[in-house]
Amino acid sequence: MLLMSAALQLPQTSRRHFIAGTLAALPLMNVADQPQRKEGMTLGFSTYGMKKLRTEEALKEIIRIGYDAVEITVWPGWDAAPGNMSAARRKQVRSQISNGGLELSSLMEHVTPGKSVRDRAANLKRLNGVFELAADLAESPPLVQTVLGGGKFEAEKNRIRDCVGAWAEAASQQGVTLAIKPHRGGVVSQPSEGVWIIEQLDKPENLKLVYDYSHYIYRDLSLSETVATAMPYIAHVAVKDAAKQGDRVVFQLPGTAGTIPFDALLRRLDAGEYHGDISCEVSGMVWNKAGYDPVKAAETCYRNVSAAFEQAGVTRR
Repeated sequence: MLLMSAALQLPQTSRRHFIAGTLAALPLMNVADQPQRKEGMTLGFSTYGMKKLRTEEALKEIIRIGYDAVEITVWPGWDAAPGNMSAARRKQVRSQISNGGLELSSLMEHVTPGKSVRDRAANLKRLNGVFELAADLAESPPLVQTVLGGGKFEAEKNRIRDCVGAWAEAASQQGVTLAIKPHRGGVVSQPSEGVWIIEQLDKPENLKLVYDYSHYIYRDLSLSETVATAMPYIAHVAVKDAAKQGDRVVFQLPGTAGTIPFDALLRRLDAGEYHGDISCEVSGMVWNKAGYDPVKAAETCYRNVSAAFEQAGVTRR
């Protein structure tokens, strides 16, 4: 305002020279001070497929294989559950992730909205522990994802909405994003139902969706349709294969069944300007089998999904 006021006191020609000279003397904003827009996507692996490994050992293998990102499973019974992570260990794991060049994309939980006041309070307390862990493990906290249990959507949707709203509010206090995952056979089983919850809650900035086409295939839900529905809210993408065995759908390592065109998925996500993680998820149907080798599984996932990135022509960050 002072610059313009002074300039207006001068003739037009002098005014131009005055403004140009004054602006030239002003310090330029450092580019490093401006928000950096993410480009491309990361290729990650979830420690859900490495239950028997200590987190530090799992991270060592994930870094060695060449992944860009990691999702850490924090359910009770997993090595990285919050109660197993002392302050010193949190610092150590954070340093290992950072020094290994990984992005910590997500913490995987499995909390369901309780039906009783007591259950809801216990689940919220459990989630708060995970939100605190997320804030401790990275400067930019990873999102926390969860499925929402079983039931019929139409009968349960209002209760689910209210519980998720309380969870999202608690997450916001820690600066964490909560992402709900529609799951085949779950109370929220497709993107449109997850979108309904988010929009009913007035689209909180920190409430998003996890997209996983293995839960929609064989249900008259096309890849193009589900991506388009979920796209405004996708914050994380999980990939694995799904195959039909009689009346059952069984999950397999991504790229081994050939039923899901991951290159086409990547192109659609790229066109929608998704710049998050593509996280390889090994189903319990796979890692519960005798003889399962988590390191070989991670190597197979990397080989198959990195090839899909190349076929799609999508940049990895």
